Amino acid sequence: MKYHFIGIKGSGMSSLAQIMFDLGFDVQGSDSVEHFFTQIALDERGIKLLPYDEENINEEMIVVIGASIKEDNVELKKAKELNIKKYSYYELLGELTNKYNTIAVCGCHGKTSTTSLLAHVFNNIIGSNYLIGDGTGLASDNNSYFLIEACEYRRHFLYYYPKTTIVTNIDLDHIDYFKDLDDVKDAYINFLNQTEKQIIVCGDDKNIRDIKDKINKPIYLYGIGEDNDFRASNITSSTKGFNFDVFFKDKLLGNFNINSYGKHSILNALSVIAASYLEGLDINQVRKYLMTYEGAKRRFSQTIINDTVIIDDYAHHPNEIKAVIEAARQKYPDKDIISVFLPHTFSRIKALHKEIAKELNKTFKSYILDIYPSREQQEDFPGVTRGLILDLLKNGEELDKEDLSKLKEHSNSVIIFMSPNDMATIIDSFKLLFKKDL
Repeated sequence: MKYHFIGIKGSGMSSLAQIMFDLGFDVQGSDSVEHFFTQIALDERGIKLLPYDEENINEEMIVVIGASIKEDNVELKKAKELNIKKYSYYELLGELTNKYNTIAVCGCHGKTSTTSLLAHVFNNIIGSNYLIGDGTGLASDNNSYFLIEACEYRRHFLYYYPKTTIVTNIDLDHIDYFKDLDDVKDAYINFLNQTEKQIIVCGDDKNIRDIKDKINKPIYLYGIGEDNDFRASNITSSTKGFNFDVFFKDKLLGNFNINSYGKHSILNALSVIAASYLEGLDINQVRKYLMTYEGAKRRFSQTIINDTVIIDDYAHHPNEIKAVIEAARQKYPDKDIISVFLPHTFSRIKALHKEIAKELNKTFKSYILDIYPSREQQEDFPGVTRGLILDLLKNGEELDKEDLSKLKEHSNSVIIFMSPNDMATIIDSFKLLFKKDL
């Protein structure tokens, strides 16, 4: 049976298509012809990519539908006409989670980096299948573990029934769906209570603490605070990363080094150490592979041209912006930090523009591109423009993606490009522009 993925270049869809291919299924998919970084792994596997066309759909296939696909998509309409078997992305992923010892990583921020680190450690030590929200997926019939990134958007993670769940944090996001923070908390409560064995949560996060007593499964807290079960202590930082001791209650598990930056990277590592310890992995092997981790795609991804550092990062929420700026300042303390921000969705900017501007003001200078609407329409958000952010910046300017010449003055700086959108085209244009002046 052939699986056809409608919207296969979506970050989760690409990962899931790779997994189904690795498990021996015949896989193809369709999407826009525009290049997207998630298609690289699809191309490497030889998975056929097609432009949207109703002729791609026939009665001999199962269709998997991406979250961004609308009802008027020609392939979805054809699939409904033929009445063939259909899965949403999260329905198919949910079926797979029931077949393995699944560890789900959720949280409003940091779940991609944490899932990626978890996959690196588990796969190198005992082998594991994994689905990461940066377009990375891998599977083998020989693996018993399945590590997944579980997104709370539209409560999609309620389709998953993991054995273990890690929660990095809880925050207000996806404002086009969730009514308020309490609505987000309610979704997490429901998801955690359908986890089968155990919950591993960041005890330094107030919103997680608020719901802890509503969870009916064993809970382990991790963090830097003294009242956590898994605790990082004696932390030292440098331009190389962090060194710290890890305790489980009163037991010293060992001393660890990570080649990552920002306080959030310590928390991510702690969650992986906790999961590894609770699953019985050799802690010395965990220590070894934490040090060899090179990062997730589009999470603090660096290119250096002479003395200028270019960073590509997925950050779009104020807490994510804060984290990537903090990381850049730790690694490059002697350079100016320049932020280039592509705002994502009108609803998010309407609700969070003040908090976004507050974080961007921590950089030497900020450049703001036009808002990317995603699934929204400008007419539904009158008055919501990038000007809401610009008006609050101490040193900010508009930037047109067709003219990046303003950025040329920032040699010997760290320039951070931030957006959940693929920034590759913009960054490549800047690199070409920059190299012409060398």
